[in-house]
Amino acid sequence: MTAIVWVNLVRLVRDRTNIFSVVVFPIVLILVFGLSFGGTGRPRLGVAAGDGPLAAELVAALARSGELELVRVGGEAEARDGVERGTLTAALIIPGGYDRALAAFTPVELPYVARNEPAALQLGATVRSVVSQATMAARAAAYVREGSFPDLVARIGRISAPGVTVESVTTGPVRPVQVSGFDVAATSQLLLFVFLTSLTGASALIETRRLGVSRRMYAAPVGSRAILLGEAAGRVGVALAQGLVIMLGSGLLFGVRWGDPVGAAALLLAFSLVGGGAAMLLGAVARTSQQAVSVGVLAGMGLAAIGGAMVPLDQFTGPMRQIAHLTPHAWALDGFAELLRRDGTVADVLPQLGVLALFAAALLALGSWRLRAALTR
Repeated sequence: MTAIVWVNLVRLVRDRTNIFSVVVFPIVLILVFGLSFGGTGRPRLGVAAGDGPLAAELVAALARSGELELVRVGGEAEARDGVERGTLTAALIIPGGYDRALAAFTPVELPYVARNEPAALQLGATVRSVVSQATMAARAAAYVREGSFPDLVARIGRISAPGVTVESVTTGPVRPVQVSGFDVAATSQLLLFVFLTSLTGASALIETRRLGVSRRMYAAPVGSRAILLGEAAGRVGVALAQGLVIMLGSGLLFGVRWGDPVGAAALLLAFSLVGGGAAMLLGAVARTSQQAVSVGVLAGMGLAAIGGAMVPLDQFTGPMRQIAHLTPHAWALDGFAELLRRDGTVADVLPQLGVLALFAAALLALGSWRLRAALTR
C-alpha cells in the first residue's frame, strides 16, 4: 500500500507542468486577490469632514484608535469613488452642519460607505465604537436639554454620583480579530486548488489502467483491499501535498495566519479526504485522461464558485448561502472563518469537520466501489 502512495506522489513531483499549476499559480492568485481584498496593512478609512471643533474631535478620535489608517478626502463623491476603486476600505461622511446640528440637539446621520467584504465589516465595528464613545457627551446633553449645549457638555464631564460605582465588564474578544486580505485569499485558494488538483490528478488512475499496471498489481500477491486503500491514500496524499504547499508558501511569503494549528490541520485533512474521494470516483468513471482533466476542471471550478471559494460567502444572499452549503467548500470556509475571525479552536470547528467527514466517507465509499469494478473489468 505504501508503494502505491509513493508512486502517486512521485508522479506529482516529476510532472514538470505541476510546478506551475501546483506551486506558482496558487501563490500568484493569492498575491493578486490578497492585494484586491486589502493586503496586509491596516484598513484605510476615508473621512469627509466639515469644519467645526466637534467634527475635528471625532476625526481625532478615529485617528487615535490605532485600528485604522485615516485618509482625509475632499467630499462624499471622492469618498465613494475611493471605496468603489478599492483605494479605501470604507469611508465615513461627516456632514458640513455636524457641529450646528449637535448644538441644536438635532440628530445627525453619519453615512458609512463600504463594500460587502470582511475588512470593511470589521472596520465598521471599530468606527461605530469610536463614534459612540466620541459623541457620548453630546448625546447626553441632547437628552438633558436644560441650558446651552457647551455648558451641558462641560457639566456632563464633571458629574459624579457619590456612593455609586460603575463597573464595566467585557465578555469575549475586546474587538473582532483582524483578518487581512491575504488571509481571505489564501483560504479560498487553498480549497479551490486542493479540490481542483485532486480531480485533475484522477487521470493517473486512468493511466494506471491503460498501461496495465492495475492488472500486474492484481497478479501480485496483494489483496484488492490493499490496492484500493493504496490508491485512496495516494489521492489523499496528493491533496495534502497541494494544501501544504499553499499553507506554508502563503505563510512564509505573505504572513498568512491559519488560526489554531490543530484546527487548521484537521480542516485540511478532512477536505483532502473529500478531494481524494472525489478523485477516486472520477478516475473510476472517466474513460480517458483528457475526459478526466476536462471534467475535473469544470467540476472543480464550478463547485468552488458555488461554495464561496471564488466570491466570499459574506456576499451570498440567504438562498445562495443554503445552496453553497450543499458543497464541502462552504463548510470548510465556515471552519476556517471560525478559526481566523473568532479565534476558535479545533473544538469550535467540530460541526464543520463532521460534515466534511460525511462528504469524505460517501465519496470514498462510492469511489472505492466504482474503482474496484473498473480495475477488475
